[in-house]
Amino acid sequence: MIPPADSLLRYETPVLVSRNTEKRSPKARPLKASPQQLLPAGPVPPTKTKVPSPTVDPTKQAEEILNAILPPREWVEENQLWIQQVSSTPSTRMDVVHLQEQLDLKLQQRQARETGICPVRRELYSQCFDELIRQVTINCAERGLLLLRVRDEIRMTIAGYQTLYESSVAFGMRKALQAEQGKSDIERRIAELEDEKKDLERQVNEQKAKCEAIEKRELERRQVEEKKHTEEVQFLKRTNQQLKAQLEGIIAPKK
Repeated sequence: MIPPADSLLRYETPVLVSRNTEKRSPKARPLKASPQQLLPAGPVPPTKTKVPSPTVDPTKQAEEILNAILPPREWVEENQLWIQQVSSTPSTRMDVVHLQEQLDLKLQQRQARETGICPVRRELYSQCFDELIRQVTINCAERGLLLLRVRDEIRMTIAGYQTLYESSVAFGMRKALQAEQGKSDIERRIAELEDEKKDLERQVNEQKAKCEAIEKRELERRQVEEKKHTEEVQFLKRTNQQLKAQLEGIIAPKK
């Protein structure tokens, strides 16, 4: 027989229920599969709470309440069904001290984180709280049922926070994917604008080259025209001097 994983919740000695699970009667009451099964959260209806009668054995009633609050755990080994119920033995002060020592030891052995979110720490404290519920229920069933409501409310709150966390992570992932897609579009747009910029720079350089060539050609043409104009002016001046000299030569003998 391989017993289930050790737990801070105290259990009785395992009991063999059936040697062949396939031959169980279909009318047999199914057993709870998990000791950590959550009971419905919220107030416990007073109509469902059994009021102890004078003829009911208090020990038996406590066992029934314990089995309802903390269902037995069962496992199959070599076609043999084993069941293990929570202990109905009252606890002493030394048991509580031992529980605290076991809790600290398991937290250290399983390397649970002291702060932040830690599933290991949460599991161990949940087992410790179930053990406290067991101890209190044995002494006072009503107090144990009230602690059960507190436990279920805490678990429901944690489940709500977990759902909120998962939805926020999913929302963050969607935003990250959208940002990544937008980043790709922006990078593609930047590449297009850079290509357009290079093309415009090439056109500017071509226009500058054309402008410089036109300026150079116009400067050469202006220099040629200025030189030609200067030569014509010099020619006209010489011609004027010659004509003036001839005119003076014609006029002078008449005097």
